[in-house]
Amino acid sequence: MTAKRSIYITTPIYYVNDTPHIGHAYTTLACDALARFHRLDGHDVLFLTGTDEHGQKVEKSAAKTGLDPLAFCDKVSANFRELTRAMKFSNDDFIRTTEERHVRSVTALWTKLVERGAIYLGSYAGWYAVRDEAFYAEDETTLNDAGQRIGPTGAPVEWVEEPSYFFKLSAFKDRLLELYAKHPEFVRPETRYNEVVSFVKSGLRDLSVSRTSFTWGIPVPGDPKHVMYVWLDALTNYVSALGYPDTQNAQFRKFWPATAQLMGKDILRFHAVYWPAFLMAADIDVPRQIFAHGWWTREGQKISKSLGNVIDPFELVAKYGLDAVRYFLLREVPLGQDGDFSHQAIVLRMNADLANAFGNLAQRTLSLIQKNAAGAVPKPGARTADDDALLANAHALLPAMRTSIDTCAPHAALSQFMALVYDANKYVDVQAPWALAKTHPARGHTVLWVLAEVVRHLAILAQPFMPDAGAKMLEQLAIASDARDFTRLTPEYAMRPGIALNKPEGVFPRYVDQPPAR
Repeated sequence: MTAKRSIYITTPIYYVNDTPHIGHAYTTLACDALARFHRLDGHDVLFLTGTDEHGQKVEKSAAKTGLDPLAFCDKVSANFRELTRAMKFSNDDFIRTTEERHVRSVTALWTKLVERGAIYLGSYAGWYAVRDEAFYAEDETTLNDAGQRIGPTGAPVEWVEEPSYFFKLSAFKDRLLELYAKHPEFVRPETRYNEVVSFVKSGLRDLSVSRTSFTWGIPVPGDPKHVMYVWLDALTNYVSALGYPDTQNAQFRKFWPATAQLMGKDILRFHAVYWPAFLMAADIDVPRQIFAHGWWTREGQKISKSLGNVIDPFELVAKYGLDAVRYFLLREVPLGQDGDFSHQAIVLRMNADLANAFGNLAQRTLSLIQKNAAGAVPKPGARTADDDALLANAHALLPAMRTSIDTCAPHAALSQFMALVYDANKYVDVQAPWALAKTHPARGHTVLWVLAEVVRHLAILAQPFMPDAGAKMLEQLAIASDARDFTRLTPEYAMRPGIALNKPEGVFPRYVDQPPAR
């Protein structure tokens, strides 16, 4: 058991100009797996997600639908809440930037920044991407094949000239570089760390933090003709949820600074440069880690509406099942790298890893106990070196997975998990308990007890990643609901001989492609 910690995990808040897609599901899923793991490991966890509802892009999207902005936000935000239910995300809070608690927090932060001389009034002239809600320097833009000027993300940019308040970002270059040097773990993975350091070293311009060309936003205190720049507004949600500006309340004191803040690599700059600078200026501690994950492609192609290959997470769950989707997305690629989604790849994972390996191990173990031990946990006899080796691997799994989770590497944790599954399947093949039932029943009972204990470990450790499958397996092992956390992964809580087990049922069916209709 590790020392109890307070752990705060956040997703970015998702922009409500569209419906949820695979990118939203992936970020929140990664956070959910980390949060569930830490809770089961005995820590106090706060897991936050939500929606970003202000800005010019939202105002324009609302106008296209004929709805006023708040009604539009209510509708689209509800879709993101539905995603949390469909994917069984375990977030403790869901924040919206139109909530009064958030407006109060952002207004207080702006006032603090003004008091500390970090904001001044000027005028802005430059390139702005409505889609990204981002300002870009001339040298960051290019002309596409159609002669349209675009930003580094491919979003069209337009020339904007208007009065604006500015944040003195340029004054934080040295402090930011000092932060990165002293705490290289602040930005992960390493490739993103290098990218951020290079960007800051190249020089920082003061940041426009207000707009006058639209009205859908939080008014600047004392100057309501201006609304706050959407990123200053949005980033503040991470402390709004903790009750800022009251930094002495129990929630804020317990969970800030954040343990891990995850987001896609396209919004890394906002989180790894602007966000810590805002916090430094307001004399608030910076987060412990900013982690940027990669993007998904589909069948090797970039995902886009124009190509018609957008991946709908609701459709994925309906087609493949929740746990299979969760497992595939977390296992297929390291969190910081890009990944490719294909039907062939997910079916291979479903059948090879889940049905043939993990599911088959549990099914044949429990079926053999039903057949050869009267459906109850058998009494073990003297153990062999092979028995002890497999049990030692089971006991070593939690510490190994814990290290992977602490470094935001759920793919590595699941690789370690599957290594034990494959070891246990080899053990079954070598020991052949079905044959021992006829020639050496007492030895056969020992083998089945060892397997039941290993499956118990695996079922408990599967819960952060595949909550439904883990629960079903634990039900079949007759493990009480209050005996499923990681404190039970010790020998004193091992399977007790004589306990009647529930009838085994397959947890991971094989996926079989249906032939096309004639």
